[in-house]
Amino acid sequence: MGVVIYDSEVMTPIPPAKMFKAAVLDADNLIPKVLPQAIKSVEVLEGNGGPGTVKLITFGEGSHYKTMKQKVESLDKENLIYCYSIIEGDVLGTTFEKISNEVKITASPEGGSVCKNTSKYFTIGEVEITEEKIKAGKEKASEMFKAIEAHLLANPDAY
Repeated sequence: MGVVIYDSEVMTPIPPAKMFKAAVLDADNLIPKVLPQAIKSVEVLEGNGGPGTVKLITFGEGSHYKTMKQKVESLDKENLIYCYSIIEGDVLGTTFEKISNEVKITASPEGGSVCKNTSKYFTIGEVEITEEKIKAGKEKASEMFKAIEAHLLANPDAY
């Protein structure tokens, strides 16, 4: 098994606590509303939202994929850090055993937030991962944060 690590960063004018609440704590409700073409629904299969929780994500009409299961690894509300793994689904295909993500939201010097994501791709065997595949995943994550940002800017009293 190989591991490929990829870091990405998105800047937003939204304050860190507000962005964390929307993008992490209420993501199961908010993302299907702001990106229905990407995520149709999120169903909690087991757990209460904290570590060990398993969620079934059903992708929207615009996706190449049907479903995936995510497992919450850790949730640090004080330091605004969320870790989860994609453990099942056609997203993994025959290439990945799992994909783990750490999302950390910090204050930016300009007054908004820096949303940092570290993804670890655990491959099955010695599979070569193309930069294009990783870039496509990074773009999807960036689109999600930008859609949440647009929602929060349009609805300043939300969260």
